[in-house]
Amino acid sequence: MSSTLPFWILKNSARNSIATLQGGRRLYSRCASNRNKARWRLFSQVPGTGKVSVPCSDVALQKAYRHTSTEEDDFQLQLSPQQVNEVLRAGESAHKTLDLVSGVPNSVLRFESNQLAANSPVEDRRGIASCLQTNGLMFGIFDGHGGHACAQAVSERLFYYVAVSLMSQQTLEQMEGAMESMKPLLPILHWLKHPGDSIYKDVTSVHLDHLRVYWQELLDLHMEMGLNIKEALMHSFQRLDSDISLEVQAPLEDEMTRNLSLQVAFSGATACMAHVDGVHLHVANAGDCRAILGVQEDNGMWSCLPLTCDHNAWNPAELARLKREHPESEDRTVIVDHRLLGVLMPCRAFGDVQLKWSKDLQHSVLERGFDTEALNIYQFTPPHYYTPPYLTAEPEVTYHRLRPQDKFLVLASDGLWDVLGNEEVVRLVVEHLAEVGRHKPDLAQRPSKLGLMQSLLLQRKDQGRHAADQNAATRLIRHAIGTNEYGEMEPERLTAMLTLPEDLARMYRDDITVTVAYFNADSIDAYYKGG
Repeated sequence: MSSTLPFWILKNSARNSIATLQGGRRLYSRCASNRNKARWRLFSQVPGTGKVSVPCSDVALQKAYRHTSTEEDDFQLQLSPQQVNEVLRAGESAHKTLDLVSGVPNSVLRFESNQLAANSPVEDRRGIASCLQTNGLMFGIFDGHGGHACAQAVSERLFYYVAVSLMSQQTLEQMEGAMESMKPLLPILHWLKHPGDSIYKDVTSVHLDHLRVYWQELLDLHMEMGLNIKEALMHSFQRLDSDISLEVQAPLEDEMTRNLSLQVAFSGATACMAHVDGVHLHVANAGDCRAILGVQEDNGMWSCLPLTCDHNAWNPAELARLKREHPESEDRTVIVDHRLLGVLMPCRAFGDVQLKWSKDLQHSVLERGFDTEALNIYQFTPPHYYTPPYLTAEPEVTYHRLRPQDKFLVLASDGLWDVLGNEEVVRLVVEHLAEVGRHKPDLAQRPSKLGLMQSLLLQRKDQGRHAADQNAATRLIRHAIGTNEYGEMEPERLTAMLTLPEDLARMYRDDITVTVAYFNADSIDAYYKGG
């Protein structure tokens, strides 16, 4: 028998699973570089002492992880510049926003988005949708940990909770009437960027049932105009997290539904969501995703306006909140080594019920016949687990009234912010806009001679490997993984980072998901002029 303590934790796919170093009788979490730390950290028991040992150093982990790589030849693979571009641009998405109200231009002109995986499967999700009943536009970044199940569920469901929260009493009554008479529901969302093919198609009826219970409770409040946007965001985050917790506790007969509910509840996801309606911008954040504004002042200078605060141990306000919510005797244990209870980097997240439920509730749920081994769930009780819940999905909501000088909004998972600062991100988007503008083809200037045309074609071929990204999110990801310690773009580093085998990639970088939304300055200016 191993002396390693038992754990309840959701494990990733086999190639990204936790590496065990048998010699030291320790169970370690996978580890990233100093700039990109893994979300979960596991502990082990020192034989004969009952004490929890300190996790291993990054160096030891990297050696162990290298040993798990498939073949030595993996390190010799090289991508051509064209292949590098193909990998970076595979997840691109772009959309020009149509007018949502006849005759009134939308304040969001267009958006560009991209995603690069480090985990396999990728644990990040993104979503963009227009709210058909309120004319608002919603953007979301969802960063999963302990697997992708929770991020997938939240990315599919959260926007619906927000949209329902904003509905008027009359609209909610129409929704309920349609359900009672078994007629089609009013359309709620128009997806501009869907989170992807759902693995939950067979359990959507359960999700709809819980969404219906939520709007029935809203109906009972008899609010003619519905919740305001700040209230809607606050309630939606917390209500969805509560439903995720309750769904796995419910006595469901269908085995697949039970298993999926368990995987969602025992994995986790941070979330950052923006709602734009005219000049009204609200951002709700729970965790360490981030949102910033790129602002151009009247003198032409650019600046960054942060719209979120990271919810982690480096945030003094967050640390103070945690200490207020737990007894003074836990002041030294609620945060250990900059992690919540020593195991989780973000201090707010969906799911992660092993940091929210009592020990008794965890055991009672997991003893209902779940095949925890097949579901990759390990028994885990963090040290000093006395007064749960320690984790919350309550978001911090920021309101900003858009101005003509507010040019773009960037939302991204922490895989970007771990390596690029706010000001650097703004600078890169501004450079992208200038570069794309310079490379637009001028059809009025056509080469009149065959020699000149051949020369231009040769120049274009030579520049092909350095072709400008047409998507700002791609440019940000390129610089996030290709910038060296001196802040310089290094093509060799970029190629090496993209060539890493799956079981090594997560050691050096995280999943990165980015959305850039550009604002329509004319529309915003018209609002202030009464147009």
